Amino acid sequence: PLFPAMASDSGDGHATLKRCLGVLRDARNDSEQFAALLLVTKAVRAGEVDAKTRRQIFEAIGFTFPTRLLSSRQPPPGCPPHTFRALGLTLLACFCTDPQLAGHSQVLCKIPTFNEVLLSPCDPDSTSMIDDVYQCLSAILATPRGPRELVAKGTVSALCQAYLSCGHASDRALTLLKGLLAVAEAKCWQRDTPQLLAVLSKLSSDFLKAEDMTKFELCEVLPHFIPLSAPLTQDSQGSECLHRVYRGLADILGSKLSQSQRDPSLKLAASLVQACGAEWIPAGNAGSKFLALLVNLACVEVRLTLEEPDPVEVEGKKEVVTACYVLMEMGIQECLREENPQLDEVQKVQLMRIMEEAFGAVIFYLRQVKQEELQDPFIFASVRVLGAWMAEETSSLKQEICELLPFLVCYARKLFEEGSPAVSLAQAELSSPEGSALPKDALRFLLPGFCHLTAEDKPRDILVSEGAPALLCEYFLHQWEVLTSEPEAPTPLMSTEMSLQTMCGIFLNLVVTAPDLVRRDKTFSSLMDVLMKSLPLLLPQEHHLVLAANVATLGLMLARILAGSAALQETQPAKEFFRATIAFLSQAHTAQRDPSSDSLAVAVSPAYRSAWDDIRELWFLGMQALAACIPQLPWLPRAVLQARWLEGLSELLTRAAPASLDFELVAAFQGVLVELAKASGPCRDVILSHQGTEWANLYGMAALEQCLAEQ
Repeated sequence: PLFPAMASDSGDGHATLKRCLGVLRDARNDSEQFAALLLVTKAVRAGEVDAKTRRQIFEAIGFTFPTRLLSSRQPPPGCPPHTFRALGLTLLACFCTDPQLAGHSQVLCKIPTFNEVLLSPCDPDSTSMIDDVYQCLSAILATPRGPRELVAKGTVSALCQAYLSCGHASDRALTLLKGLLAVAEAKCWQRDTPQLLAVLSKLSSDFLKAEDMTKFELCEVLPHFIPLSAPLTQDSQGSECLHRVYRGLADILGSKLSQSQRDPSLKLAASLVQACGAEWIPAGNAGSKFLALLVNLACVEVRLTLEEPDPVEVEGKKEVVTACYVLMEMGIQECLREENPQLDEVQKVQLMRIMEEAFGAVIFYLRQVKQEELQDPFIFASVRVLGAWMAEETSSLKQEICELLPFLVCYARKLFEEGSPAVSLAQAELSSPEGSALPKDALRFLLPGFCHLTAEDKPRDILVSEGAPALLCEYFLHQWEVLTSEPEAPTPLMSTEMSLQTMCGIFLNLVVTAPDLVRRDKTFSSLMDVLMKSLPLLLPQEHHLVLAANVATLGLMLARILAGSAALQETQPAKEFFRATIAFLSQAHTAQRDPSSDSLAVAVSPAYRSAWDDIRELWFLGMQALAACIPQLPWLPRAVLQARWLEGLSELLTRAAPASLDFELVAAFQGVLVELAKASGPCRDVILSHQGTEWANLYGMAALEQCLAEQ
């Protein structure tokens, strides 16, 4: 020993440590301090330091001394080159067991040093340094600033290389990588894609080759390295990794498995589906059989767990059943896929029947749910997957779904009322993968199913009796606030916009099938107010055209029924809404040269062309609804005149070849023109002064011809 008098002290360990701390405090030179430090670090390594003593050590030496040790390159005579660095790392590892110290800037600034140690050649004398570094990094990861600092300072790359080198404690590198990816996946992959791909490549190769329990252990590791944020299918190395995992899973699932072996396999498959859809499953006979087997196994697992639910058993199976839900959702999509389908028709029919039985089990389980269980994330997952089934499969389990509707409305209302404010939802959607899976937003997943159900009498009556219209109106306003709270968003908030469009579809169903409800339920007057304020803001933005078409058409359909309300009597919001509606309807068509005949033809305007398939029916319905509003709102013809629509339409019909207008378009124009001519002398005069009689005759608009002649 360098300092035999102190090293041979055989008294009580804590007393010795206390004396050393005194020496550290009062040391006259580096030699005395170093001697005391040796015993302190010896005690630290032996695990003899409690929280109080650790704090005393820190107060005695602070961060300054470990920092000096780390930077010193000259070891004491006869000691290994890294002696000072090893002592400094041991002290920092000791300090890092205190969460407050682990997040200190003096520790965070040592991250590059920690990385350097991991990447240095490892000899038997330096293993304790590596252990201390892993302890420091683990402690830093657990602090609020830690993950961000680790990613920014290159620790992901260092950990990847440490794992791939298979050196001392490389399993701890893998554990730390899993922890970092759990909290900062997108940033990790964005910064260190090649290194993470190399780790995934090794893991997938090991997974494919393994023929013992290692294979099932890797099933639990691999999901951490399947990124949602960086599509692996777009990279050749990533695609190779996915193919190896597919082959490994095919080996597993084609064998007889115990429960403990099957569960991690299903969870791994679900993580691949969440990241890549079904793209990781190769086309062809083997791939289609594997896909069908995967969905089949998931359905069996769901039925076994939920058909006769034992609360204790269900509790232990929630994670794997949630994974099965992901596989079932993929099954629905694949059964409905028409372009390049993975499954043949026989497989589709078989899978739909098997999934129907599994969804019957989900419904049975949800009917047993107690009020105090509503916050359970597994209930949310069950409602979400049932929403996916209701969105696509409208004929099966109809009676069971009708019986469950009161619960679904109650559950969605409870989560919505307890949910987050609009702005934070918008931010969550922008930052999270796949547009956001907002934890409290059950309604988002139920809307497509509700849209189908409101077209049918029995489920519509149940939804109305459970107060669904009022809930949906509140939700519409809320989602509108989400959309408008991020006007400068780099990408449109797609799920929010889709939810608003689907709600317009639900309300259209109610307006068409239950007009008496619209008249007596104040919800629809509130909705009309929201629509009148929304449309003028939407219409100038081309990327919101489909939503604008939905809002305009729904507003017009409501206005037909609510025309007597004060809100529609030439108020400023009403005038702005109809001005925007007229703009939407009037700008949909233009005259352009027909290359086949060299004459002008009526065609969809360029701004509308890409969205026309989605808005065509809404445009025609909007034209009918506008025609129905004109006789009920005496001020409306003036709005049409101010917009100069009649002049523009007259010019279009005068210039274009009659053969370029189909019967449906002619009927739509005629419907509005007739009502305007009947309701307003000035409108009739404008039509007549622009050759209205001639083009009415030319296009076969007999009703308009008669109307113009009579008056």
